[in-house]
Parts: sequence; structure tokens; C-alpha cells
Amino acid sequence: MNPFTRFLFELQGVTDLFVRVVRGLTKKPRYFDEIIRQLDLIGVGSAGIVILTGFFTGGVLILQAYPTLQYYGAQSNAGQGVATSLIRELGPVLSALMVAGRVGSAISAELGSMVVSQQIEAMRALGTSPARKLVTPRLVALIIALPLLTVAADLFGLIGGGLVANLVYGLDTTVYVTSVRVGVSINDLLGGIFKPVVFGFIIGIVSCHKGLSTTGGTVGVGRSTTSAVVVSSVWVIIVDFFLSKILQQFFTGTMF
Repeated sequence: MNPFTRFLFELQGVTDLFVRVVRGLTKKPRYFDEIIRQLDLIGVGSAGIVILTGFFTGGVLILQAYPTLQYYGAQSNAGQGVATSLIRELGPVLSALMVAGRVGSAISAELGSMVVSQQIEAMRALGTSPARKLVTPRLVALIIALPLLTVAADLFGLIGGGLVANLVYGLDTTVYVTSVRVGVSINDLLGGIFKPVVFGFIIGIVSCHKGLSTTGGTVGVGRSTTSAVVVSSVWVIIVDFFLSKILQQFFTGTMF
């Protein structure tokens, strides 16, 4: 099967799964307890790695950019550069990639194991929809949790940048905070929240599809897990470009 045909089949499978999830939202039961459990596993479980990533990303941004800004006498704008970079791009994208690696792989492995052990078939035989029981709670939890994780990454990234600016380069904390306030606009905040919503959907739907389409026994579970992380990460990066352009056009009125 050539790559284009494989892509079309994958797209068809993801679309079919999405349609079943949407239909399941209008029907009972809705499994709210499972959504809460997934929020705990995804949100709370990923908080540490996302915060750590954001903190050191903000620190390294200052570490690399401050000498150049100082050369041009613009070191007082260091906070503005960190805030703009984190909130617009790095915060949403890096958070999504971390979650794709941690949560996307876990979802695919869990569902794939259920497929090869015939638990999914048993669920269908009992009249329970796997899409409604397994996919919807994970998808909803990702869409809710990833924006919150991104906010945490942005916040700790700004803190990390401020600490490096103050401790390494001696920049006054008040100057840094003022620069951050100048650099953050409401449009940046809205865009920085909207992107993770889309990224959460991509990670959830791709990981669930890869898990439920597992074949080849336990070896197939490993392949599905790897494929889920790689495909969702690549699509996050691709979609980020188009989202950035769309948001830029929406907020500034510029044309393609």
C-alpha cells in the first residue's frame, strides 16, 4: 500500500471515530466519572514534566537572548521577548509535545492492549460503545487539561526567565515584570489558549485511533504506541503553523 493510500485510510478511520464520538455525546450514559479520572491522570500526572519544561525553556530563552539585547542596549525588553515567545508558540507547542509523549503513548498502549486481549470485542458484545466509554472521556479530558497545562508552562517559563535574568545578568525584577506586562496582549493570551484546545483534540483522536486499530498482537501494541506519538507530534507542529497564520489574520486583519 502506497503512502497516499495509507494516509487516506488513516484519515477515514480518524474521521469515523470522531463522528462516533460526537454522536455519543448526545446519548446516555456519558461516563462523567471516567472523565474526572482521566483529567487526574492527564492533567495532574503531566503537570510536573510540563512545568519543568516551561521553567527551563524560559530560562534558556533569557540565557541566549540577553547578551544580544544588552549589546543593543535593549536589555530592559528581555521579559517582553520571553513572554511573546512562550505564550504565542513555545508554551502551547512544547506542552503538547510533552503530553503527546507521555499521555498519547499511554492511551494508545492501553487501548491497544484491550484490543489484542479482546476486551473491546467483549465490550461490544455487552452492548457498550467503546467510542463512548473509552474515547470520549480521554478526548474531553485532553481538551480541558492541555490548555491548563499550557498556562502553567507559560507561568513557570516567565518565572524561570525572570530568575535567570536576575541571578545571572543582574536585571532588576521590577524591570523584567514591567517588560512582561508590555509584551503580553489579550490576543496573545487568546491564541495561547485556543492552540492547546486544538492540539489536545489532535493528540486524543490520533492516539485513540492508533490504539483501537492495533493488529498483530503484543508486537502491534508497540508499533501503535510509537506511531501514535510520532503522528500526533508531527501533526501538532504542522497544524501550529496554519493556526498561527489564521490567528494572525484574525487578530490583525492581514491577508495571505
